[in-house]
Amino acid sequence: MSTTPAGTAYTDAARDHLWMHFTRHSTFEDGPDGLAGQGVPIIVRGDGHRIWDDQGREYIDALAGLFVTNVGHGRAEIAEAMAAQARELAFFPLWSYAHPRAIELAERLAAYAPGDLSRVFFTTGGGEAVESAWKLAKQYFKLTGRPTKHKVISRTIAYHGTPHGALSLTGITPARIPFEPLVPGAFKVPNTNIYRGPEHLRDDEKAFGRWAADRIEEAILMEGPDTVAAVFLEPVQNSGGCFPPPAGYFERVREICDAYDVLLVSDEVICAFGRIGSIFACKDFGYQPDIITFAKGVTSGYAPLGGMVVSDRLFEPYRSGMTFFPHGYTWGGHPVSCAAAMANLDIFDREGLTDHVHAQAGVFRSTLESLLDLPIVGDVRGAGYFYGIELVKDKQTRETFDAAESERLLRGYLSKALFDAGLYCRADDRGDPVIQLAPPLTIGPAEFEEITSRLRSVLTDAAQFI
Repeated sequence: MSTTPAGTAYTDAARDHLWMHFTRHSTFEDGPDGLAGQGVPIIVRGDGHRIWDDQGREYIDALAGLFVTNVGHGRAEIAEAMAAQARELAFFPLWSYAHPRAIELAERLAAYAPGDLSRVFFTTGGGEAVESAWKLAKQYFKLTGRPTKHKVISRTIAYHGTPHGALSLTGITPARIPFEPLVPGAFKVPNTNIYRGPEHLRDDEKAFGRWAADRIEEAILMEGPDTVAAVFLEPVQNSGGCFPPPAGYFERVREICDAYDVLLVSDEVICAFGRIGSIFACKDFGYQPDIITFAKGVTSGYAPLGGMVVSDRLFEPYRSGMTFFPHGYTWGGHPVSCAAAMANLDIFDREGLTDHVHAQAGVFRSTLESLLDLPIVGDVRGAGYFYGIELVKDKQTRETFDAAESERLLRGYLSKALFDAGLYCRADDRGDPVIQLAPPLTIGPAEFEEITSRLRSVLTDAAQFI
């Protein structure tokens, strides 16, 4: 169909009525010099790891939508499970009532979670899950007689969501400034980007990990242990281009949190459900959090759903008396979304996707690392099926691009060139310029080679735009 029901061309209707997220709409407007604006890209179909636009052009979805479609596009059994649930019970809230799909999914997620994390609170997305975790941490300490513990610590350049609390945790200054003042009490520590870390530690991963973790203790002591409630960390930090944890990092963070009675929140909105390998990525890195936040891959994007898995210790104050968590969402734990999640996890189990990622992650990494022979590629980093490729101006000195050069490279060339090459991924400058890759978990060596080949072609031509 080339027009909307109102008879308007889709690209025109998108330009005139659709307010897209994190999007410069000037791109689609006609310029003052009479030049026509760029048409809005319109994706109409997906199958496996491939997507098609309204002109019939085919692309590799090397970002799984937005770190979401972990089992790939076009899974009819998930759609069928959703339709069956909608016919049986289209909606009912989890406000003092329950429904079978939420019960089944909560039980299943608790079984995947490590240690005593056995209580599941559902939201509709990742930002809400992070917001819920901060609110729970504050109320928990009030209920247990430590009402001054309300502050939170997160990392520089980290992204934790757009609601005001989650945005306060977000370590990307330009994302926060337009909406300040935000929620007070959020403090930042260095991230785990060893490529940009202190020069004397770059060749000693364990020493760097200790250094980065100790900055968390330093922040707790600076603010006062009696005022700090939680530390929010992604297993692999997304923003900035996939910063994996150095050896020993999370072990030391856990020690610090235990020493000062601070909760460790593993923000796995991106990293859970096989993106790193296991259903919950904290297992891949061997640490025990107090709360896991999740979203995205829980349904592989077939329906909105998020939540947090919480330890028995944190739920204990809510077991008796009149105490309750005065927080929730109309759509949290939606029956149709929970049905989608159950069908999605059935695919994980049947096709052995977590084992597949564990087996193929090294091949993916080595294939991408072949790009290190290009002058513009400074670093390839990540884990599982989640990688960032950092672009540099000078490979020897690790000099990065200034703001104007980055704008010219990423938005003036790379974003469109990658798409024209049939590759949907992310050119990102929330930090130093990177290309991010997070494809569906179903692909293997042949697709790794195809993605890398297309990247090589585009990056080889990028030098002229520096």
